[in-house]
Amino acid sequence: MTRPRVLVVDDDKAVRSALQVNLTKGEMDVTLCTSVPEALAKLRDSAFDLVLTDVKMPGDTGIELLAQIRSSWPDVQVIVMTGYGSVEDAVRAMKLGANDYIIKPVAKDELILLIEKALENKALRAELVHLRREIAAKYGFENIVGTSPSMLRVYEDLVAVADTSATVLLTGPTGTGKELLAHAIHYRSRRAPGPFIRVNCAAIPETLLESELFGHEKGAFTGAIRQHHGKFEQADGGSILLDEIGEIPLSMQSKLLRVLENGEFQRVGGTATLKVDVRVVAATNKDLREEVRAGAFREDLFYRLNVITLKVPALAKRREDIPLLVDHFARRYAQANGRPVPKVPKAVTDRLVAYDWPGNVRQLQHAIERAVILMRDDVLDVQLPDDAGPPATEATPVLPPLGMSLPDAVAEYERRVIVAALEEAGGVQAQAARRLEISRSNLNYRIGRLGITLKDISYE
Repeated sequence: MTRPRVLVVDDDKAVRSALQVNLTKGEMDVTLCTSVPEALAKLRDSAFDLVLTDVKMPGDTGIELLAQIRSSWPDVQVIVMTGYGSVEDAVRAMKLGANDYIIKPVAKDELILLIEKALENKALRAELVHLRREIAAKYGFENIVGTSPSMLRVYEDLVAVADTSATVLLTGPTGTGKELLAHAIHYRSRRAPGPFIRVNCAAIPETLLESELFGHEKGAFTGAIRQHHGKFEQADGGSILLDEIGEIPLSMQSKLLRVLENGEFQRVGGTATLKVDVRVVAATNKDLREEVRAGAFREDLFYRLNVITLKVPALAKRREDIPLLVDHFARRYAQANGRPVPKVPKAVTDRLVAYDWPGNVRQLQHAIERAVILMRDDVLDVQLPDDAGPPATEATPVLPPLGMSLPDAVAEYERRVIVAALEEAGGVQAQAARRLEISRSNLNYRIGRLGITLKDISYE
């Protein structure tokens, strides 16, 4: 492990000697100098992790050295030393960006602890920068693969909207890459240094959703043993992705509308109004207009979300992109698993292009990952599901009985399907809604419209 490099700046020879002995024993490489000009020369010539400087010195002071370091070497950590009568200098140094201060005479153990803390902070900051670069690379536009006309329109809209503050609604079937697009919007915007928080609205129970989004105060409910910051607080200064926004229950939609309109909300059990600066990106595989018509989604919330809508096409609607996606995923997973970049025979590509991919890009991605991992040589062979044959012929439609209109026949069929789902779920509406792939509020609306009651449901 590389020993940390420390530059000591003090005009007192005895202090310099003592610091050299103590820091060297602490397994640090120590360089000594007596003035600010000498320290600046050392900094220009060599790389240092930390500067330990006295405040009061002839000529330029440690405060002036700190200002120069923050301007030219922002990653270098700085600890200032000051006498008992000059605590105000230490306060000033902290305001200018010093990591910490220590009062003379310097205690060895305290100093070592402060230096270790400053170096740990430096390492964490470097790790954070590296992590942000990795995430930006992973979710950059170059990872949104496709040259089909429909995807080119999505790219153009993304470029136009990314660096604005507008709310964006991403629509399209499951597995088309809406989350990747949301990340790309964030990391191409001026909010990129801030947090990106994802919330899967469908995965959080209705009773916990408000607390998850807006947080709660200690004692707000049984089990609330401490204050909890919700997702909107966590996303302050950055972006939040509300995935599966169509699953938000009506009881929560008015509160969500408030935070979208003015950034204000209250924690569960709290009385203080909090305000955040958050850019909202929402995603759904549902037709929210239809949800509004069904009474399952507030119209005002829909229009607040629908500022900019990007429609992500199903993979079957852009088959010309499939060869590009196959090559992209093959290279990614070959590199990740230490495999050679595979060759993809034309017959394999043709088979992949002909398949309908009901799971869209996500299904293709997983199929390529599996094929790369199981590859015995450098030729890729992708196994498709058993049902990946030609589309089945359509069944002859069954006409309703004489005297029954088409709307009545459709309603009767819908009624039978909902009753069957409720019977399979033992009358549990949430479970029946998941089976039918609709929201619980949408199911409740349909139950009421169709006049379904408990006596219609058999629990045997």
